[in-house]
Amino acid sequence: MFRIQLFCLAACIATAQESSSVPLPREFRLPPRIGISGERPLSLQEAITMALANNRDIDISRIDQQRAGYNLTSAQGAFDPRIGGVASFQKNVVPISSALGGSATGAVTNKNGLLDPQFTGALPGLGSSYSMDLSSSRTTTNNSFATLNPQYPSALTFSYTQPLMRGLRYDDNRRRIEVAKKNTSLTDEQFRQRVMEVVTRTEQAYWDLAFAQGNLAVQLEAVQIAWDQDGSNRRQQAQGLLAVIDIVAAQRQMATFEQAAFSAQEALAVAENTLKTLILADRDDPLWSLSILPTTPVDTAPPIVPLADAISEALSSRPELAQLRITREINQADNKLFREQTKPQVDAIITHSNAGLAGAQLPAAPNPFTSGLTSLTDRVAQLSTLAGLQPIPTTGGGTGGGVPALLVGGYGTSLSNLFGGNFPTTQIQLRISLPLHNRTAQANLASNIAEARRIRDQQQQTELAIEAAVRNGMQSVESAKARLAASRVARTSAEAQYESEQRQFRAGTSTLFLVQQRQNDMITARSQERRAESDLGKAVAAFELATGRTLRVHNIDLH
Repeated sequence: MFRIQLFCLAACIATAQESSSVPLPREFRLPPRIGISGERPLSLQEAITMALANNRDIDISRIDQQRAGYNLTSAQGAFDPRIGGVASFQKNVVPISSALGGSATGAVTNKNGLLDPQFTGALPGLGSSYSMDLSSSRTTTNNSFATLNPQYPSALTFSYTQPLMRGLRYDDNRRRIEVAKKNTSLTDEQFRQRVMEVVTRTEQAYWDLAFAQGNLAVQLEAVQIAWDQDGSNRRQQAQGLLAVIDIVAAQRQMATFEQAAFSAQEALAVAENTLKTLILADRDDPLWSLSILPTTPVDTAPPIVPLADAISEALSSRPELAQLRITREINQADNKLFREQTKPQVDAIITHSNAGLAGAQLPAAPNPFTSGLTSLTDRVAQLSTLAGLQPIPTTGGGTGGGVPALLVGGYGTSLSNLFGGNFPTTQIQLRISLPLHNRTAQANLASNIAEARRIRDQQQQTELAIEAAVRNGMQSVESAKARLAASRVARTSAEAQYESEQRQFRAGTSTLFLVQQRQNDMITARSQERRAESDLGKAVAAFELATGRTLRVHNIDLH
């Protein structure tokens, strides 16, 4: 008996010492958010609008669209006419070893100035090409046989080349334009896909932030509950209804909730910065210093179409399949070109030219071939007269006579002869080129056919992936709806259990351990409800992306 009394006395002393060593709970405060000085309510639609206006991925896709348009203009430039020309001056001194060369000094000097403007181009319809040039020159010479000096030769030449086999139905210029148009459509689909992905990422980041905000509120409420519980426990301990160890247990519970609140605040900062990265234009945006408060509630009953309709919509709306269809069309354009290149090259070439000439007529000069016979001709004429015969007729004997009147004049006369068509020339050619093996074209065609098979396989893989994505997305939405409904039941049940346990504890029929257990269950249930709401919003966003309806649901017009 004495030992029992000593033990009780020692326990009382230890209890008194223990009670005096338990500190009072300190006031709980969250540390200030880093760089945050205010709040900004934000709806989901506002966040999407800001993302579409400021997101750099979308801006890059817009640049790709512009470049595709420029590439199309560049390809169409193959049929732009080209204007060019040649201008030259030439002085030529030719040594002459005979008087028949036109000079008695042993050299003939020729000077020629040339101006030759050209106009060339290609026609888009049949792969044909054309060229036209107007050649004009001025030539001077000291040749003794020249009758016009200076001379003004001119020529107008038109040439038309028409492929008859290779390049008639299709050629590289037409292929480049068709591919450029397809690439423009391809970049449009890539832009649409990029916008859909950015919208979906923005939605998911928004719902993550909504959960982080709600979870922080739940954790702060848990701290307040623990604080109130600690105060109640201390009052009961002062009345001798609770042991000191129960006070310690309550403080441990409160410290645990405080740790959860600090972690929730950190998670909130991360989620908020993730969303800001998607919707803000740059580092200088004032919204960086504001806390974003999501205001859009989760649609707890999102409309879900039948599975077959959802899959059909996805197969017709997903930009990935549209991109593959365009890629297949580009492959078909390449196939047409490579098949054309396996054909022989047969071209018809029609050339028509008009020539013009004019110049200043030189005065008559002694003919070097007949000047030595002048005395003999005169003697024969005299004898013919004495014999009663007609004298021998003379031809003038000079080198300056006998020039047609239409060739006498200046540059204007030369052009008049040119455009008058006085000296035409027409030529028709058939040019044939038959490669013996043509392995390059055949290899290109075989490679293109193999690429077509790869595109078909890729399309089938993509369709399978879309089918799986739609099914998974629909299942995720249904599961998220069910989890949300279950989490709400769990939360209300946990709250009812906690309140019941509190009443039993105050009545003395329960323990603090059970009360704290019910607190934990209630806080966990509330947090899980917030998570289920966020998961439903994210599941709906993923389902919209899987079916390709993201832009339509949010009324986004890309034109």
